[in-house]
Amino acid sequence: MSSSKRDVTILQPWLGDLKAGYDRNITSQPNYFLHSTSASLITTSNLHSLHLGTGESIYTSLLPLIQSANEELILVTCFWATSATQKLVNDALRTLSEKGISKGRKMRVRICFSSSSILQKLLHPQTLNGKVYPPESWQSTLNLPHPDQLQGLDMQVKSIFLLPFSVMHPKFIIVDRKAAVLPSCNVSWEDWFEGAVTLTGPVVSCFVNFWKEFWAQQKDRDELVRLSVASEDQDLSAEISQDSQGQLPLHTPLSLKDIPTIFLVSPHHRNPDFRLPWQEHSAPPPTPLNTFLLRSLLSAEREVYIQTPNLTAAPILEAILSTLKRGINMHIVTSERLMILEQLVTAGTTTSRCIGKLISRYQDISFTSSPSDLEAGRAKPGRLKIDYFVPATRNGYGEPQQSHLKCTIVDQELVILGSGNLDRASWYTSQELGVAFFDQDFAQKLLESLTSVLQGRLKSVL
Repeated sequence: MSSSKRDVTILQPWLGDLKAGYDRNITSQPNYFLHSTSASLITTSNLHSLHLGTGESIYTSLLPLIQSANEELILVTCFWATSATQKLVNDALRTLSEKGISKGRKMRVRICFSSSSILQKLLHPQTLNGKVYPPESWQSTLNLPHPDQLQGLDMQVKSIFLLPFSVMHPKFIIVDRKAAVLPSCNVSWEDWFEGAVTLTGPVVSCFVNFWKEFWAQQKDRDELVRLSVASEDQDLSAEISQDSQGQLPLHTPLSLKDIPTIFLVSPHHRNPDFRLPWQEHSAPPPTPLNTFLLRSLLSAEREVYIQTPNLTAAPILEAILSTLKRGINMHIVTSERLMILEQLVTAGTTTSRCIGKLISRYQDISFTSSPSDLEAGRAKPGRLKIDYFVPATRNGYGEPQQSHLKCTIVDQELVILGSGNLDRASWYTSQELGVAFFDQDFAQKLLESLTSVLQGRLKSVL
């Protein structure tokens, strides 16, 4: 099935899934897409560069793009922490401030995050209005530059978090409403394996609308129409180094235009809807991201590649097993021991336990299949390969210690990237954001790049 056929095949059933799930009053935010799903979520994009590495190396490569802003910088991240990555952001803010002063007008900067510490989350205002940090607290509370160093900026810093588990998990950057970055990494200190892509084209307005509907203050919403945005599509790959022969960090220029793209919003939900161990799992919120992930597995005809930090969401585990039963090969890369306490609190289990159960159930269907199944038209179960990410022994400082990339590739034709993990928190409570790309060239390039850089960084489980 070609990519052009695949987007049509998935699109109508997926829109039906959304309509069936949201034919009721929805209060979780953002839900602006309910009024016009096709217009607000179905779009196209131009892909300019692919980045694989740690959060620090990715932000280092993105620094020229961030500093190129002439009007506005919007940075949304889940976790904000004092780190080398944050220092890079601080350097960019000082550069933009100097640019604003030289131009005689202030550059607009909006920094949005959800979490900075356990105490911050416990004491956070329980309202979607969030908390706006006064300039005098920037340096002491968030380790930002002193306001005296940022006089060329019209800057606002805002956080939103709702107990018990409603973390706002998306990560994205918008530069002058013309370019967007979709990274998996936070502004934080962890040496984890991450990825990012840079984008232009109509998809950028989807990022802007998402930010406007959820994060923007009323003043910013009113001013949106007055921001000057150039129409030409800039070349973002000019300052990106060439493919580094499979070594990390890897920064690869792309030149892919007019890619059919789906902007996959996933609103937060305060009710975790827990069930007792002997009860059947509750249905997941029918968000665009959740329903699209399930629909993409249903569409698979040959193979599925999944890389996720954790894997504890019962609906996706069921979907994986159903996909294997149809004879589809699957390769899963995840982490054995990443944020164990968080998994136990939000899911009541861990990735390693869920992987063990998945293997056991897969072996059951493999052993019980027989020649009569093939005669009856039932497919032989697909091959299942599972690996845990491990750091390479050949590298030292800057070597990723865990995998934090969130990536699904279906039949080397469809790619889904973004913030959503395949764990219970992402599927049931966290606000997430994903983007789906229907393009064989990108899917194959991404899979080739991952295969190359993950050599020596995988421990086989099955």
